[in-house]
Amino acid sequence: MLNRNFFKLSNKKFSCAFYNTHRNKSVKTGIVMLNMGGPQNNDQVQDYLYRIMTDTDMIQLPLQKFLGPFIAKKRTPAVQKKYNEIGGSSPILKWTNIQGELLCKKLDDICPKSAPHKHYVAFRYVSPFTEDTLQQIENDKVERIILFSQYPQYSCATSGSSFNTIYSYYKRKPFPQSIKWSIIDRWGTHPLLVKTFAEKIVDELNQFPETIRSKVVIIFSAHSLPIEAVNRGDSYPSEVAATTEAVMAKLGYRNPYVLTWQSRVGPVSWLGPFTDVAIEEYVKKGIKNFILVPIAFVNEHIETLHEMDIEYCQDLGKKVGVELIRRVAAPNDHPLFIEALSDLVSRHLCGEESINPKFLLRCPSCTNVRCHESKQWFHKLCSV
Repeated sequence: MLNRNFFKLSNKKFSCAFYNTHRNKSVKTGIVMLNMGGPQNNDQVQDYLYRIMTDTDMIQLPLQKFLGPFIAKKRTPAVQKKYNEIGGSSPILKWTNIQGELLCKKLDDICPKSAPHKHYVAFRYVSPFTEDTLQQIENDKVERIILFSQYPQYSCATSGSSFNTIYSYYKRKPFPQSIKWSIIDRWGTHPLLVKTFAEKIVDELNQFPETIRSKVVIIFSAHSLPIEAVNRGDSYPSEVAATTEAVMAKLGYRNPYVLTWQSRVGPVSWLGPFTDVAIEEYVKKGIKNFILVPIAFVNEHIETLHEMDIEYCQDLGKKVGVELIRRVAAPNDHPLFIEALSDLVSRHLCGEESINPKFLLRCPSCTNVRCHESKQWFHKLCSV
């Protein structure tokens, strides 16, 4: 199990320190790191949940205008309790800033023509909000922007929501003509990301007795998706599966493994099998040793620190009679992971890539007009 005390570094202090370091430097290239974010204190939890439950890109609910706020308010006390149990806040901002600083430091070395580089954090549901970050970029007079989704596997509910928000922001105000734009929308099978997960899995396997090591079941777990989105054609499930297969191929398929889904919420049907159910059912079958892998998460947050560590490894494991269950850490600041980030961005800075054709293709059954308009807009934006 991971030591959660390690994740109690103050997000606020780190952010201020980073800002003070960079505020006097001119910025030539900005790396905009897109993510949903997480509350930095308990006072932000209800607004955070409200923004999620009323975002139709993230989730579609019956009578969402009324049901979304109701669910957010009802869930707030329980979610606040969970954050208290992992140190009082989400570490996503801290880790994103660490990753961004390490990324830009490496880019300054390997891509001097586009230096200095600066990372910007653009969250969807909590500060720093995407809209505020875009305004800061304009104030900094940045010449080149890389919009970099921090979700390795693309989903309309996550990456799509972030890109649609950027489109909506500029639809309402004058667009800065002097900036050159590029998009990194998915990267779930990047060799260095795959190698990062593979090395972390080996580290955890080595903690099991040698006599049972080859029989340990590797459970790859990712945030689930409503079945409605799956049937619409969202590529997320297949992209998560592709990452899983790439990691297992890197490991030589040395262990039995399964892909499961977690974090379902609300009165809709979700993609399964569910991670907690899989653990319980395997134990019934006599399988009692597991490694959990957060295959769709690049940094620690409530789904890893609470749902995986406390709810699954600790509480569920004890309840159903697991012998040994360990959890692979998210990539965080692993050197190979930072290499993966820098390789992805450097390809865009060198002019090899600007936009993925797959990004421009809508889901087969998509009816979201804003999604259609957004993709057309980004196509023109990145073709300039």
